[in-house]
Amino acid sequence: MESTVVTGDLETPPGFVKLVAHPLRWCLLRELTHGDRAVWELTERVGKPQNLVSYHLRRLRDGGLVQARRSDADQRDSYYAIDLLQCEQQLQATGGALHPALMPALPTRPDTPRTRPRQRVLFLCTGNSARSQIAEALVERMSGGRVEAASAGSHPKPLHPNAVRVMRKRGVDISGNRTKHLDEFVTQRFDLVITLCDRVREVCPEFASHPALVHWSVPDPARAGPTNRASYPAFERCAAELETRIRFLVPLLAEASTVNTSRRSSHAE
Repeated sequence: MESTVVTGDLETPPGFVKLVAHPLRWCLLRELTHGDRAVWELTERVGKPQNLVSYHLRRLRDGGLVQARRSDADQRDSYYAIDLLQCEQQLQATGGALHPALMPALPTRPDTPRTRPRQRVLFLCTGNSARSQIAEALVERMSGGRVEAASAGSHPKPLHPNAVRVMRKRGVDISGNRTKHLDEFVTQRFDLVITLCDRVREVCPEFASHPALVHWSVPDPARAGPTNRASYPAFERCAAELETRIRFLVPLLAEASTVNTSRRSSHAE
């Protein structure tokens, strides 16, 4: 009979593996990939007591996988968001720790042919002066035109000059954009509507096309300082956060376009 001899201490798995292996923490992360949530929303979705959900959210925050920000609409609430960039980096590091030949990056999806209908996304914030304008421009650029984006606000204000500056730095000119009221879009077809501020989420109307609704709790950069110069760093942070979120969103939209086209083709046969 063969015997196995183990010498020395067993290697400890990376902290990321131990952190996400817990079923409830994994479930919470999966929920947060669909949008930012308040604790009470997560409690309803996973069917667990609030104190248990809060505990595991704290563990995920301590591990750098989840961030929290106080709601602008209701200071009693905090919105939790998954840090996809941190998850990506830790997943890559975990793969490399297991075997150096493992692919370090997430696989890329093939380009969606232009003959397929483009997914339509609407970004909403209060003033349509900064966050939603930046997001609209980033989606158009980062998708290579494969996704059609629009933006609007519940109380439109003039386009903020810092929004123009941060996008010009990224090679995109939005200086000619006009700000629009969300009522202009309620009868149009959208596949996805993303609210970028907590206040507009509370007043988001029902759209005729019944799009998927997602919330990203992004701070208003215009409130970060008394002057445009003082608030500019907040605009840079806002644009960087939206770039990260949109980098992970675009492949999902391209995949959805492919799936929807396949379904329409099968129904037509």
